[in-house]
Amino acid sequence: MTTLIPCIIAGGSGTRLWPVSREAMPKPFMRLPDGESLLQKTFTRASQLPGVDRVLTVTNREVFFRTLDDYRQLNDREASLDFILEPAGRNTAPAIASAALHAAKHYGASAQLLVLPADHLIRDIDAFQAAVSAARKKADEGWLVTFGLVPQTPETGFGYIERGADLGDGSYQVAQFREKPDQATAQAYLDSGDYLWNAGMFCMRVDVLLRELEKHAPDVLLAATTCLQVSDTKQGNRELQVELDSSTFALAPDISIDYALLERSDKVAVIPCQMGWSDIGSWQAVRELTPADAQGNQCNGETVLHDVSNCYIDSPRRLVGAVGVDNLVVIDTPDALLIADGSRTQDVKLLAQQLKRQGHDAFRLHRTVTRPWGTYTILEEGKRFKIKRIVVKPGGTLSLQMHHHRSEHWIVVSGMARVTNGDNEFLLDTNESTFIKQGHVHRLVNSGVIDLVMIEVQSGEYLGEDDIVRFTDIYGRAPAAVESDKSKV
Repeated sequence: MTTLIPCIIAGGSGTRLWPVSREAMPKPFMRLPDGESLLQKTFTRASQLPGVDRVLTVTNREVFFRTLDDYRQLNDREASLDFILEPAGRNTAPAIASAALHAAKHYGASAQLLVLPADHLIRDIDAFQAAVSAARKKADEGWLVTFGLVPQTPETGFGYIERGADLGDGSYQVAQFREKPDQATAQAYLDSGDYLWNAGMFCMRVDVLLRELEKHAPDVLLAATTCLQVSDTKQGNRELQVELDSSTFALAPDISIDYALLERSDKVAVIPCQMGWSDIGSWQAVRELTPADAQGNQCNGETVLHDVSNCYIDSPRRLVGAVGVDNLVVIDTPDALLIADGSRTQDVKLLAQQLKRQGHDAFRLHRTVTRPWGTYTILEEGKRFKIKRIVVKPGGTLSLQMHHHRSEHWIVVSGMARVTNGDNEFLLDTNESTFIKQGHVHRLVNSGVIDLVMIEVQSGEYLGEDDIVRFTDIYGRAPAAVESDKSKV
């Protein structure tokens, strides 16, 4: 059989799972009760498919290093990693078209793409592998194959696939894709037995996919082709990165693969399957992963409850007390608290959307923010000051940078730091500190083998994260012109 390339599509912000899921730390990175993220679970089941030695991921440039960290914790089989890094989301059609062109160039037109969303949970791995095997056979016959989940309830939050002609091997030609229905329509779909949930997973030969895109969505294919021709590629250490050019990628149509191609093509087949699937699309879906106590409560963290029933409480850092409530969802994070009626968890996205319209940081960032070199946590802030706890991983290096509007005071809590401060470079040991004046070029490096932990005190008229001029950066975040200019200094 031809080469199989699992293609993990990691996009979206997971607004229905706010305040844990945020734009800069979206749903795929959300930890489940067993400690693994949805992204890690997707990577594991993709990399463990028979014959797979390479996994392709299409994701946003801003979460690349966090994605890499998640993968490296699990990559026991040392699968090679390909990344297509988007400067901004343009929906699934441009992402999948780019993946198909990439696979055709590097692995041949007969290779198969297995497209997997990064934020779904599948419990029955044997059933998943059997469905993939069946889909691969169908894809080699020239079909664009989708996976249809046998519905268990009249779900209004999912799209549906209507089965058409029986293709004689357990698969069906797709008659129609249906939008998310109302309750009565969803019940009619369930009763008929002819409808399946649309899981957003696909298996396709690259040459067939490109041919169908050329026929039904030539604008998408042209945009992806043009973008890849001018995009930068980096290769090494069993990793291949393609960083999509921002100006040409912005011209790609913002459209899903369903609308762009699958609803138009007559070469789409569906394989019905049951694999313990969940899209973890709401807090109600999350709570179903945890067993309830005798009162129907599910709690993560320390709680004290009186006359409380059917509640889901997730507060790993703070004690929660509750009296006389029923069917509530309570999600506590260091900077935001969600309290929702348990029957209305789908509406949480409305809060996230409102925060985004207001430009509130709680839509985009957590108090602890991940960076390529480690993390920082905002401990306190006020007028003209901000205090951060900075953790730099072994080998981590902050960019050589400068601030126009603030000074900084660094205190080492543990580990040893190699510091550039103006014209001076020196080591800072535990309990030592340095003051960095406004306008001074500076850098922080952890050359040791343990985490470097520091407290940073900022002071100045403006303390926004955008007051950073990067001169050089090992993670590619400094503008090329600035890198070039600084190299002459």
